[in-house]
Parts: sequence; structure tokens; C-alpha cells
Amino acid sequence: MQAEYDTGKLTTFKIGGKIKEVYFPASVEEFCASEFNDVKVFGNLSNTLVSSYGYSGAVVLTSKMDEIRIEDTKIYADCGVKGPVLAQQAAKLGLSGLEFMAGFPGSVGGEVYMNASANGQSVSSVIVNIILYSKDRGAFTLKKSEMEFGYRSSVCQRGGYAVLGAEFELERRPAEEIKAKMQENLAFRKSRQPGLALPNAGSVFRNPQGDFAGRLLEDAGVKGLKYGGAKVWENHSNFILNENQASSTDVLELMLLMYNRVKEKSGIELEPEIVFLGGNNAREIEIWETLTKTQK
Repeated sequence: MQAEYDTGKLTTFKIGGKIKEVYFPASVEEFCASEFNDVKVFGNLSNTLVSSYGYSGAVVLTSKMDEIRIEDTKIYADCGVKGPVLAQQAAKLGLSGLEFMAGFPGSVGGEVYMNASANGQSVSSVIVNIILYSKDRGAFTLKKSEMEFGYRSSVCQRGGYAVLGAEFELERRPAEEIKAKMQENLAFRKSRQPGLALPNAGSVFRNPQGDFAGRLLEDAGVKGLKYGGAKVWENHSNFILNENQASSTDVLELMLLMYNRVKEKSGIELEPEIVFLGGNNAREIEIWETLTKTQK
């Protein structure tokens, strides 16, 4: 455990204050043996906005849980394995099904948790078994059919479960074909999303049913909109960049402007896709409660 862990350089947003307590388990066994109280579990904070004012609770970061095991066409990965690393390992062995992970900055745990997908492939199409954890049940395994996968969702959100590891069933294809598909995915992603050289946390808002958040935001005229050091990317309206030493409040204020413009234009209330970790600043709490509709 590390106390007063500074997250400012760790997050892909390059924003964040100090977290009171951070745990770094190195294996599923170590995770389960640890006595965590009220903690939140993250991978590498790739889709997370950590408050510049810090977080007074405890957090588990699973980045050191990085074991990969391969047997025939099945591949097992701990939750902390980064998506591109897993995709590359599979490609070297001529195993297809994970090409969509090639450009993802996140780790397996987060990708399973939210049923990540891209370019016609998804977690739910290749996953077989998932090791989950909850305070009440400890570690347990669910089959794909029990995961209730949907768009950017799974049983994990509803059950409050953390993903510890996952087993995927892939299919054999020529390595050259797999690598070509990965390059195609990377090129597509580069044309549609900012790279991490422009600090960001991925898509800001979820797609509402039957529509696209990016289209709604573009119609609402938010491209290039700024608040403090935060800016909506000119090439796609659903990305916020940390352009000039933005604070977490800058990002949240900009998210609120985007949210309100779409609500006024179309009547649709967008839901955040990024995760916020904070609680020490009253204005930030107020904005997040508005965005997540948890205000009392």
C-alpha cells in the first residue's frame, strides 16, 4: 500500500491530485488475500478523471496483475494486462478475435467490465469465463451467458463486481491477416480519436439508445469549446483534451456546458462514459451529481 499517491502523471488525462491510499496487488491471489475495506478498483486510470483536489478514500490499481496464459486457442489474462499487449500476444500465435484491442489504452479488467468493442469485434463475442470479485462473495467465476453483456455494460456495474481476470476463446487465422486487421483498426482509431499525446480519457459521453453522442454534440456546436485549460477536440465533439494544464474542475465545467447544450438542442440528457474520482470540492460534486442525475 502507498499513502498519498500522486496521480497527476499517471492518468491519461494528466490530471489528478493525491489519493489517500493506493494498493497494487500483483496477482489474483494477492488481491483476494488483501483485506480491503471501502475501496474502488481501477486498472490504469485510462478513462478516469481524478480530482485535482485528490480523493480521500482507498483505491486498488491492478496494473501489476499482468499474467497471460495461453493453451491452444484459449488465452487467459489477468485484469491488469493492457489490451494492446494481449492483442499482440494473440497475433503472434495466429489467434484472431482481439484485434479491436490494438489501440485501446485500457486494460483487460476495464474492457471486460464495460464490454469494450470496436470495428465489429467485442469482448462479449470472444470471452468464455470471467473471474470476478465482490466484498460479499470474494472471488468467483461467471460464464459469458451470466455476464448480461450489453452496450458498454455488463453485470459488473449492477452487481458492483471487480474483474480479476478473463478467458477468451479465439480462432486460428494467418498472422499476417491478423496484423493487417490490427493496423487497419489503429488507422481508423487514429482518424477518429485523439492519441494520448493529446491528454484525454477517451469518449466523454455514452451513446444514447439509437443515436450517437458525437453527432448530438456536433449538432449542438460544441467543437472547439473551451473552459480553462480544457477543450473539446476540433475533430470529434465527444473528446475533451487537457490542452493547457487543465484542472479537474475545468473538465467538469466543460462537460456540463456540453451536456446542457445537447439538452437544450435535442432534449436528450447524455450520460458520462468517463469515471470521476473525487469528493473534496463542492462545485465538482454538484456538477457530477447533475451529470449522473444523482442530485437529491
